[in-house]
Amino acid sequence: MKDGYMAQIRKRVEGYPAGTVFITSDFSDIADATTVRQCLKRLVDSGKVRRIINGVYDIPKYSHLIGGNVGTDPEDVAAAIARNFKWTIAPTGDMALNLLGLDMQVPVTWSYVSDGPYRTYEWGNVKLQFIHRANREITGMSYKTGLVVQAMKEIGKKRMTPVVLERISVMLDDEEKKACLAEAVGVSDWIYSCIRKICS
Repeated sequence: MKDGYMAQIRKRVEGYPAGTVFITSDFSDIADATTVRQCLKRLVDSGKVRRIINGVYDIPKYSHLIGGNVGTDPEDVAAAIARNFKWTIAPTGDMALNLLGLDMQVPVTWSYVSDGPYRTYEWGNVKLQFIHRANREITGMSYKTGLVVQAMKEIGKKRMTPVVLERISVMLDDEEKKACLAEAVGVSDWIYSCIRKICS
């Protein structure tokens, strides 16, 4: 019976594009967690799958430029962890500014606010950090809305100039602006005022 599970899990994994990050619970419709972990271990041992941290895996992606497999995208790992625990997350600090094109500084720590508990994960030279925030500050927000709110917090009210507002505005499409207006109603008054300006 386990070989049957293995065949199903292998087939699904082989259908993933190179670089895909996935979690144990992505196979919960096939087998129980213990069986899935055993099957994935066999795939890791075969080199078809890479184990990043406990319960999180990826399909190695080869780069001819560097002559080897590229590193796993920390953002994809963060999204996989959030999906596993059903957390809502959003990049924060320098990372939020970087993703909105407001700062070119590459963050040392990939930091996210979350409605889950404080957690830190490390692999290779990557550090991934989840910082707990009150549910009203994050829960129910889409990724882009959370990103905008956290970037504004990092910039601060006094530095929120028309130029900065315009730079944020051009990063959002019409649907994202509509979602931002609806999802951010519980944030600080000054932040929501800025959101109204970038979405107008």
